[in-house]
Amino acid sequence: MAADLANTPNTGIYVQACGDAHLSNFGGFATPERNVIFSINDLDETLPAPWEWDLKRLSASFVAASRNNHIAESEIRDIVLNCTKSYRENMADFSKMKIMELWNYSLTAEMMISKLKDPKMIKEGLKRVEKEKGRSRAEEIFPEIVDGPKKSKVIKDELPLIYHFEKVDPGQIHPAVAEVFEKYSNSLSAGHKSLLDRFKIKDVAIKVVGVGSVGTACWVILLMTGDGEPLFLQAKQARKSVLEAYAGNSAFPNHGQRIVNGYRLMQPYSDPFLGWTKGADGLHYFLRQLRDIKIKLKVEEFDKNKLNHFADWCGQALALSHARSGDAAVLSGYMGKSDVFDQAIADFSLAYANQNEKDFAGLKRAIKSGKLEAKYE
Repeated sequence: MAADLANTPNTGIYVQACGDAHLSNFGGFATPERNVIFSINDLDETLPAPWEWDLKRLSASFVAASRNNHIAESEIRDIVLNCTKSYRENMADFSKMKIMELWNYSLTAEMMISKLKDPKMIKEGLKRVEKEKGRSRAEEIFPEIVDGPKKSKVIKDELPLIYHFEKVDPGQIHPAVAEVFEKYSNSLSAGHKSLLDRFKIKDVAIKVVGVGSVGTACWVILLMTGDGEPLFLQAKQARKSVLEAYAGNSAFPNHGQRIVNGYRLMQPYSDPFLGWTKGADGLHYFLRQLRDIKIKLKVEEFDKNKLNHFADWCGQALALSHARSGDAAVLSGYMGKSDVFDQAIADFSLAYANQNEKDFAGLKRAIKSGKLEAKYE
């Protein structure tokens, strides 16, 4: 979508953009204090870019999701307007905050859930948050993906998603991984490096990533303390952002560092183990904890009421992320107090979704006619 957005008008005002701000990239995650906050949680493509691009991406994704969930066409526009209105009104609120107040501000899960109108949904939501806060994600997933005797635990092979390197036995550390890990630790603060030093690598396995990252190297790293306390890290290859062709090259020589910088700018709290490095193969990597209280909502099951609430949440979260790196007063002043801006973004989002569906139909026709070859798995 970046190429399409690059050909649309923009104000020339840059923020730290997500680069892939669709609704499924928003969710809950844990702070170091074990609170759960709501924010963008995937920033592989982050780069300074026009602020409108993220909002258009987000709004268009709500149209696509709503149609996929069989929401009436007459109600879809209202869902998109909820998103843009939330972004605009919250940006106005953030513009009135003092800099340090804004920088330390976060959207707690309790705060977001309390905005719901259904008492049953509020009760269920708060119950889930309390349950998540009481968990150690590493200890929870430990029995799911680890096997072996107590003193020689290894990651289970779960083909085709998780498997070990060829010619490297489980429990042995591939030399390339060992080098990446050693260099990575130097990107952490002294305090966090000291914390990491209390863990030792026990095993590494290859992890197959999602559709958007096909072909990207990714590893799961199991570490443990002398007392058997587990820590799981994910090392993922960092490639050039899709935005760079249209918004300019990254200021960072290492794309892992670009991503880490994006997390620190856009999220109120970041993973203490978030860091970057470069491998002997010349590839760039960033590392973070694997699934540390990540609450991923099943948007494909949302009805119109849940989509409306979620649109409000995502609009507010995106506004906060942009306000942290941009000038909230300038952005708020541009959008104004009326719904003219909201309506314009809704017009774009519906038109874009229509074009997306036409393009997909054309792709299917080309495959059916034999003009294009497709493989199904």
